[in-house]
Amino acid sequence: MPPDLLTDALKDTIRDAYNAIVENKGLSPRWGQRQMIAEIANTLARIPESGESRGEQPAVCVIEAGTGTGKTIAYAVAAIPMARSRNKRLVVATATIALQEQFINKDLPDIRQSSGLDFSFALAKGRRRYICLSKLDRLMASGHEESSLLPLYPDEMHAPAAADAAPVYESMLTALGRGEWDGDRDNWPDAVAEEVWYGVTTDHSQCSGRRCPNISQCSFFRARDALQNADIIVTNHDLALSDLALGGGAILPAPEDSIYVFDEGHHLPDKALAHFSTFCRLHTTASWLGDSRKLLAQAAPALAPVQGVDRLLQALPGQMEEAAASLQVAEQVVAALFDPEDVDAGSDDQQLRFPHGVVPQELRPVAATLAGQFDQLAGGLGRLEGLLEESLDDDFAGLDKAELETWHINIGGMLARAEGALALWREYAVSGEDEVPPKARWITLLNSAGQYGFDLRCSPVLAADILQDCLWTRAAGVIVTSATITALGSFERFILHAGAPREASYKVVASPFNYANASFRVPPMDCDPGNAAAHTDALIAQLPDILDRDEGSLVLFSSRRQMLDVYQGLNGEFGGGILLQGDYSKQEILRRHRAAIDGGAGSVIFGLASFAEGVDLPGDYCRHVVIAKIPFAVPDSPLEASLAEWVEAQGRNPFMEISVPDAALRLVQASGRLLRTEDDSGRVTLMDRRILTRRYGRAILDSLPPFRRELG
Repeated sequence: MPPDLLTDALKDTIRDAYNAIVENKGLSPRWGQRQMIAEIANTLARIPESGESRGEQPAVCVIEAGTGTGKTIAYAVAAIPMARSRNKRLVVATATIALQEQFINKDLPDIRQSSGLDFSFALAKGRRRYICLSKLDRLMASGHEESSLLPLYPDEMHAPAAADAAPVYESMLTALGRGEWDGDRDNWPDAVAEEVWYGVTTDHSQCSGRRCPNISQCSFFRARDALQNADIIVTNHDLALSDLALGGGAILPAPEDSIYVFDEGHHLPDKALAHFSTFCRLHTTASWLGDSRKLLAQAAPALAPVQGVDRLLQALPGQMEEAAASLQVAEQVVAALFDPEDVDAGSDDQQLRFPHGVVPQELRPVAATLAGQFDQLAGGLGRLEGLLEESLDDDFAGLDKAELETWHINIGGMLARAEGALALWREYAVSGEDEVPPKARWITLLNSAGQYGFDLRCSPVLAADILQDCLWTRAAGVIVTSATITALGSFERFILHAGAPREASYKVVASPFNYANASFRVPPMDCDPGNAAAHTDALIAQLPDILDRDEGSLVLFSSRRQMLDVYQGLNGEFGGGILLQGDYSKQEILRRHRAAIDGGAGSVIFGLASFAEGVDLPGDYCRHVVIAKIPFAVPDSPLEASLAEWVEAQGRNPFMEISVPDAALRLVQASGRLLRTEDDSGRVTLMDRRILTRRYGRAILDSLPPFRRELG
């Protein structure tokens, strides 16, 4: 659909809304915002009206908008009228729960009040953010002793002690009964231990949905019902991708009826990979099968009135026993793939990655056997779960509905885990030789207090095909925006990892910040970061002179070992003024840092990658960012190694195509911690002369914001 179908009336609506926000909030019009608004409006104008077919150019745009552009106002002002004109819902996905809360509690109310636009909005969270009344009832009825509920992943989440859980559960039930709490974890006034909360939540596999006797009081379904008529649904990347992985329309509107905005969209490819990877931990999966088999033995008397369950309950325990036996065989085969000394010694966790994703010949037969067994097991559990779900609607004499629902929860959990194991074993039952690109397959030898186990994993190395199938070709429109999407001045990295259509619109919008207020310095050093010991010694020697003890500074490391060595090597040089990541939570470190600056003292934060992104320390809170070295990826990541291996096999240079662009992007993100407002000033210091001495250094240097350069 050509851009001229962006009607004059729509243009006027968008222009008037933007001007109203600028006037009512006392803002200065920003050229970057105007560019972004125009790009989004023209892109979404390509969405066909009802009954029309898609045009050649998709309604997809990818916009890198520098810090301070005001992305939220720009995409809201453009996308809200466009979504309404095309009768679509707007789904805004943020990278984190915190950004999601800010958008729905502050940004959207401000935009609605000041723009003149009339729209409704609602917040979408996954089931795990809400309490499950059915589970809470059962835990309370059991007296907090041994529950009749089987944990889904007991190897990953241990049951809480009754003394810890009971008071919390009782308080929650009281607050729900009094209407003082809505069942949303984020609205509970106190911190809740993960294992305590996990015990009273559910996922889609264990939820009986509209058949649940607690449906009218269900916190999740009340929140979901609020989504039905909202013009804008605010969620996070994980839930949006979970919904797409389930086929779309499970929790959020169907992709065909939605315009997606992925804010902080540079996270999209990695988030997608996490949702489509598979795993199986051998020993604990065998233990889970044993627990499930014992539990099913108790089911026959309780479920006798349900027609058709007898045959399934007779078959399933035997199938579980056979699968557990095959897992023991798999454990022997896998153990033989490792160095016997490593297994016998119970040494630290070690990874065995299969080159080019090819499964060893000796592992394929047992994987094929397990795939068949878990396929049969999942089929039987699925039929049993279906019978129990139907029975929740019926009224059998002698059937305890509460007990039936408990069994439905248990069987649903068994089905989910069986399907997860099935997905993994299917990936190992094939050779993997013809995959393009190959998948990453690896096994981790786990050591826990001298007891070893094996964790098998498989993951795509690129999210391109995944997102092509479930997002780019299905959604009515997609907007991806972030302050850091390009690498080395190009969108090629994002296109490679995310599979975004080349026919989409790509735009870079410059930040309004005055980068002449800041400097980028590379000091003289007589060592290369490739020599870790010498580089660490140089940091210890130079940081006392580089850092100003009376101001706010952020020192970023790529290696935890180097961070700890430098911290210890300074030996109290800063008089306790260094806040070290790991000593406190991230939020507590930032709180202490701000308090020190507010009190007139200096403060230095030593942090890793999580402090290089999403940290907002404006003004005096951060006048100096020191970056220990160019942030190249950790070389032992199975995904990174598998992708590099594939690129190299094609005769290309993985270092220049993958490692350098990735490092450039991370360096831009780290440098972005300095200027957070238009009035900020300060300096960025990179303690890595490779940016000046290596062939790739110039490309990385030129991709940085236009700071004043001081290259010693």
